[in-house]
Amino acid sequence: MRGEYCIGSASVLSFVSLVLLIFMHVGQINTSTVPRGISMVNVNTSGYGQGLAAALGDPIFGLYTDNASAPLQQQEGIRQLYKYGLYSYCGYVNGSQGICSNTSAANRFEPLGNMVADMSMNYSGVTTALITQGAFIDSNYLGDFTNGAYYLIIIGSVCAALALFTGLLKHTVLFFLSTLFAVLGSLTLLIGATIWTVMIQKAQSINKFVVGPSAAPVPLGITVSTGDALFLLWAAWACLLVSILPYMISCCTYRG
Repeated sequence: MRGEYCIGSASVLSFVSLVLLIFMHVGQINTSTVPRGISMVNVNTSGYGQGLAAALGDPIFGLYTDNASAPLQQQEGIRQLYKYGLYSYCGYVNGSQGICSNTSAANRFEPLGNMVADMSMNYSGVTTALITQGAFIDSNYLGDFTNGAYYLIIIGSVCAALALFTGLLKHTVLFFLSTLFAVLGSLTLLIGATIWTVMIQKAQSINKFVVGPSAAPVPLGITVSTGDALFLLWAAWACLLVSILPYMISCCTYRG
């Protein structure tokens, strides 16, 4: 019975891990209810107009677009909120109305580049001249690391699925394979989640950026925050990690 309990608990843990990963993967693939609420990272630009006005000393007009269907990266105006997933990012003019970029594997996290591509040329030039430090402006750095993290997460997701399905077939060799898949999946998910966590923390340096006169500086108005998908990723990693021990016990004790 000990073996039955072990394989049962391991299967439940790997199943939960796989479900969490599936939800994480669908984040921001479109603007429907479920994908819209799941993202790796969020970039709120709703206060940037005010910050830019303080920096320039002039009122700001035409920085944002109110058209939820306006295409991204076409100088149509920035959105109030940008949300990034593994396959695309979406720009929202309010909490629910927005549009997403083309879907592709290993979507790169390049927040400043995406914002500037939405601005008219006069604001894009001012923005690149104004924001001159911090990881937020380094699109290659953020993009390259998050691009690499995607492939680690894919490998971990596949391993979680293989651990679940091989563990359902009761055989000592297959339990051994389930253990190996769980170990490999846990390792790759850990590295992928760590990379995303570090990149988000690096990008959050923009949250403390201030502009305006030194006597009365004001926040720039761009805020980077962690999305729910990253928490799903860490939870999936934890479930798959915990499944290793019961898979291993099943491999060593099963007699069938």
